[in-house]
Amino acid sequence: MPSPALPPLPDIHDRQAILAHVRHTLAFYHPRATDPSGGFFHFLKDDGSVFDAHTRHLVSSTRYVFVWAMAARHFPDTPAYMDNTRRAVAFLRDVHRNPATGGYAWQLHWDQGRATVIDGTNHCYGLAFVLLAYAHAVMAGIPEARDWLYETFDLMERRFWQADHGLYADEATPDWQLKDYRGQNANMHSVEACLAAYEATNDERFLDRAALVAENICVRQTALTDGLMIWEHYRPDWSVDWDYNKNDMSNIFRPWGYQPGHFTEWAKLLLILERHRPQPWLLPRAEALFERAFAKAWDPEYEGLYYGFAPDFTICDDRKYHWVQCESMATAVVLFRRTGKTVYWDWEERLWAYCWRHWVDHEHGAWFRLLTRENVNTTDEKSPAGKVDYHTTGACYEIIAR
Repeated sequence: MPSPALPPLPDIHDRQAILAHVRHTLAFYHPRATDPSGGFFHFLKDDGSVFDAHTRHLVSSTRYVFVWAMAARHFPDTPAYMDNTRRAVAFLRDVHRNPATGGYAWQLHWDQGRATVIDGTNHCYGLAFVLLAYAHAVMAGIPEARDWLYETFDLMERRFWQADHGLYADEATPDWQLKDYRGQNANMHSVEACLAAYEATNDERFLDRAALVAENICVRQTALTDGLMIWEHYRPDWSVDWDYNKNDMSNIFRPWGYQPGHFTEWAKLLLILERHRPQPWLLPRAEALFERAFAKAWDPEYEGLYYGFAPDFTICDDRKYHWVQCESMATAVVLFRRTGKTVYWDWEERLWAYCWRHWVDHEHGAWFRLLTRENVNTTDEKSPAGKVDYHTTGACYEIIAR
């Protein structure tokens, strides 16, 4: 069958046009992703059909809270979005959480209202998204989530915070025995979650933690590389582990190599932090991270940012991931509005046109997850574990936020 004709490119500067695109994305998930037995389905193909009805992943469960809570706030004319928010929060709180340990199961098997833990590992990355979920639930109008927000932050502080290093550890067994791996990604999303918690509560402790972690990753740890670039993997003493996952460069949560998408995502977070607590280093570092990502990872032939590059700047994974493109687009918008520099205006428009042409599924809705270097979709799995278009809708909301 021929591909459907490409609809006209909306104006990225038009709030209503971007909101209309968000509605189109949400329509892919609502109502087909609702599981009548509880929560939401996490694994959907391009056409919206469910290809795994039983696996529940903590990252998808938390991101569903974000997706529906933001939808409820931006589209109050659709009460179902608030219903979805409550449904997502209930599944997170009542099914993923282990009341005996306080932890949240990383992966579950869900069958007609009964949950079996597949992986009970405690991940700081996962708890960061639990904190983010509760913060957005509070902002959407679920007041009881405020106590759960504080409970989650206290759990992160007690189980993962390492005061000697000013950073969070990464992983623990179900009974909270810390493992040796340390990573920047859990800390980056902890900053994101703390910023959301601050916006939900106006409690300065969340801003304090976000500011400290951001500086330790983006300034102190980068002194171990070239003074700018953020490596992903570290040993228990926070020395660089150059070899971790070297043979697993496309690992969904811990890929080897520099991640240009994380450079731009950090740049966005630094600018959000600056809104609440201006510091002189934040804007220059955000600009430098954005510029380095595009200097080393932009594909001049097929467009889009590559997934990863090695310390010698060779591309180690030339595939394109949806989240890298949309986070970079949102960052370009935020940088332009902060600086007025036309280079960022040019990048935001170029990225939006590229994403509209290759990433948005105009037939079924939502964004494709993964393309080849040549922007070819080779999988029909649009939303496996962890996606649920959290990055795409989040980027759109950030674009219209200011």
